[in-house]
Amino acid sequence: MNDRVRLLTAKNVVKRYQMGDAEIEVLNGVDLELSAGERVAIVGRSGSGKSSLLHVLAGLDEADSGDIQMAGQSVTAADNEARTALRGRDMGFVYQQHHLMPEFSALENVALPLRLNGVGRKDAERRSFELLSRVGLEARVAHLPSELSGGERQRVAVARALVHQPKLVMADEPTGNLDDASAQELMSLMVELSNAHGVTLLVVTHDRSMLTHFDRVLTLSAGRLSSEFVGGG
Repeated sequence: MNDRVRLLTAKNVVKRYQMGDAEIEVLNGVDLELSAGERVAIVGRSGSGKSSLLHVLAGLDEADSGDIQMAGQSVTAADNEARTALRGRDMGFVYQQHHLMPEFSALENVALPLRLNGVGRKDAERRSFELLSRVGLEARVAHLPSELSGGERQRVAVARALVHQPKLVMADEPTGNLDDASAQELMSLMVELSNAHGVTLLVVTHDRSMLTHFDRVLTLSAGRLSSEFVGGG
């Protein structure tokens, strides 16, 4: 760890799922610390629990045991309302499947987190347009997701994740559906914007060509995280 402010701490996190008569332990005592402004990647084989870890860290799914602290607040002890408020204020998400609202324009999709946080429509749309312009989509703001390419949809998803200036952005295989050139462009964009806004990045990826973008790379195996190497870029 470095001397930056600690943002997220997870200690001895355990998560199990019931599969028929069998109980599958996906997370088996995960420990993780993230500092403000840090970029961390998580790698691991398919089915190792990487997505489950992100969901538990965000409070979208409950840990069976362990403790998670985010921005000075306990995720594990919080009720659903408090977790929702924490996510809406301090977290952003980017997924392999962009999860954009199909009936909303690019501008409306990006503005949604601001509107949910009580920002007025005009101000939300102004801030969203500024961010969409930064990702090169100023000419596409009125288009629906179905009218955008895969790379453009993911850029909208990145803008939506960052527009409310969260402390932490979690991304689950954000480049998984993109060609190599688009994937590199998107990851570079995420790094550029995270630096500009001082956002911590926690990214699950299977693409090792992306790992040079990160300060640390962690491997999830047998339900635990281990340090792979220190990168940077």
